[in-house]
This record gives sequence, C-alpha cells and structure tokens, in this order.
Amino acid sequence: MNKKHLLGAALLFSLAASTITTHAHEAGDWIFRGGLTNVAPNDDSSNVFVAGADLGVGVSVGNNTQLGINAAYMLTNNWAIELLAATPFSHDITLNTVGALGETKPLPPTISANYYFGSSDSKLKPYVGFGLNYTTFFSEEFTSANKDAGFSKLSLDDSFGLALQIGADYQINEQWHVNVSARRIDISTDASFDLNGAQGKVSVDIDPSVYTFSLGYSF
Repeated sequence: MNKKHLLGAALLFSLAASTITTHAHEAGDWIFRGGLTNVAPNDDSSNVFVAGADLGVGVSVGNNTQLGINAAYMLTNNWAIELLAATPFSHDITLNTVGALGETKPLPPTISANYYFGSSDSKLKPYVGFGLNYTTFFSEEFTSANKDAGFSKLSLDDSFGLALQIGADYQINEQWHVNVSARRIDISTDASFDLNGAQGKVSVDIDPSVYTFSLGYSF
C-alpha cells in the first residue's frame, strides 16, 4: 500500500472512530428500564378506633420488593418525563404491640419530570426529579386468625401525593446503561373495617422510601 492509500485509510478509520462514542441520553430518546424495586414505608398511623372507642394502638406497614419498570422520554438533552410502574407490591399490616393484622396490595404509578446534569456524552448522568403519585389498594384482607376473631370488610382509600427522587444512569454503551434511584413518595390512606358488626377505622401515612436498581435500554 502506497503512502496515498495509507493516508486515505487512516483518514477513514479516524472518521469512523470519531463516530463510535458513548452518548448518554439526548433529546428524542426513549428509555426503558427494568429491575428490582424495594418499598420501605416510613409509616405513622393514628390509633385504631372501633365503634368510636380508641383502642390505644396504631398499625405499621411492612417492606416489600418487586419487579420495577419505568419508561422515560427525553424532551431535551437534560429534561425527561418518566413513568414509574411495577408488579403489585404486597405489604403486611401489623397491629402494634399485638401482631399480624392483614395485608394489602398497592399499585403506585408515579409520573415525574427529571433533570439530568452534565453533557450528553457523559457516561455518568445524575439526575433529580419531582412528580405526582397515585396509589390504589386492592386485595385487602385480614389474616385467618383475625377473620375468625370477627374482623372483616377491610378497605383502604386510594391516595394522591407528591414524589421526589434522585438517581443516576451509568452508560455501558450507546444503548445500555445501569440505573440506581431513590424516591420519597407521599402516600396516605384511611382504612375501614368491621369487627363483629362494629365499624372500625385507622388513618396511616405510609410515605415510603423507594429504592430501585435496574438495567436500562435507550433508542
């Protein structure tokens, strides 16, 4: 190969190599992620009332981990809209100082606006976000022992609240990245039930911390 051909080949290689860069998210990109999501309630409840009488104890809500998925669309190189979803969580409900009371399954879809720091060619892309959460509860039921004791008709009201998050994506290549995030979500509910025909109620601020580790793909 003569010098002319050698210089031409070197130029072509240089141009090709210059296009093989690891871009992080850019305007117009869609991002899909899937991984593990842990919901850890920071609960605070009123006392339980039955037929207007204060039982003097509250309730607490247990942790749970499920498959978490989310999708985001980059409005600009720095701003994205993200929807958080998951397979249904299952949380144990405990009557404080007494023991297991029942369980419920919530679905907590959350939509957020996220701001990504740094340039589009940075491998590490930290971000902050804020948004709104809607949580619906279903499959509420008491334990078998509590059903035998006369508890029935457990129902939890749906909840609307604010959501804040911090997170970061680390780019593996042009399409794939790993993600970690932490959220604090405002979730409050009023629970009602019957105890041998008497109406009972309790109010609970669940306000969970939500931790996610996932693998993401963008295009």
